[in-house]
Amino acid sequence: MKERLTDGLYGLAWSAVKRLPEPAARGLGRTLADVVWRQRGKGVRRLEANLARVVPDADEARLRELSRAGMRSYLRYWMESFRLPAWSRDRVRGGFDPKDVHYLVDGLAAGRGVILALPHMGNYDLAGAWVTTKLETPFTTVAERLKPETLYDRFVAYREGLGMEVLPHTGGSAFGTLARRLRAGGLVCLVADRDLSASGVEVTFFGERTRMPAGPAILAQQTGALLLPVTLWYDDSPVMRGRVHPPVEVPATGDRASKTATMIQELADAYASGIAEHPEDWHMLQRLWLADLEPRPNTAAPDPSTPDSSTPAAADPVPPDRPDSSGTENT
Repeated sequence: MKERLTDGLYGLAWSAVKRLPEPAARGLGRTLADVVWRQRGKGVRRLEANLARVVPDADEARLRELSRAGMRSYLRYWMESFRLPAWSRDRVRGGFDPKDVHYLVDGLAAGRGVILALPHMGNYDLAGAWVTTKLETPFTTVAERLKPETLYDRFVAYREGLGMEVLPHTGGSAFGTLARRLRAGGLVCLVADRDLSASGVEVTFFGERTRMPAGPAILAQQTGALLLPVTLWYDDSPVMRGRVHPPVEVPATGDRASKTATMIQELADAYASGIAEHPEDWHMLQRLWLADLEPRPNTAAPDPSTPDSSTPAAADPVPPDRPDSSGTENT
């Protein structure tokens, strides 16, 4: 019953919000964000705990300010996503303004496969729609499965409607398909700041240890593809901003494990630089750092491959964690 209700609410939102004028949709998103923020559910408290690591000198008032801005950014993502299928091609082309996109354009022009690796920032669905519309370049991504299955199917249909090829995160075949696309000179986009497998690479991130998926680095090593970090953020305009960071190169020496560790740390550093500049646009409402995942006395260790009790799906009246394109660990 709960799953059918969730799917029904998403269907209603997609059909209703996309009919609203854009200013009304944006105002609705801000109102909902403020309501959720004032309730201080587990997701909001987790967001503040994560932001405390990003902005370690922030006092309580500053963290509250950041978490409110963060929830507004998060709900802006949802309002945009519900409306994206109704946007004109011109609106999509004008809705995103990335810096240093030449790294991507030049890599594709050279016939080299390209991997774009992103953290949970801004609206990566809008960025993807811009790539397929403005650059007229299709790409392949991987989606985390959500329950109910009908909701996952909605997200797949939504992203395919924006010009993306979507592979399921589970099933074991995603990595091979991604490698084939890259060897053919194609584009792959992965959200890769949160390990869903408990088998990721340990990195230092804002001074503490966490794990991030190895997939982007291993794909780059095996296929010769260019690996580009990307960060996204909002300002006060209707246009989302972004930056394509310089390539993460494959080290000249070392075994696969050491090369992978070096490359994923470089990815983490690029993410951290973008998140530090725009912390309110990092939508991390889940536990991330290893210190937060350590088991408490007399309890089993949490499984980081599944949403924990701090996800909005379990605790707060906000949409559940969107099905991410992940750094696929089937390596």
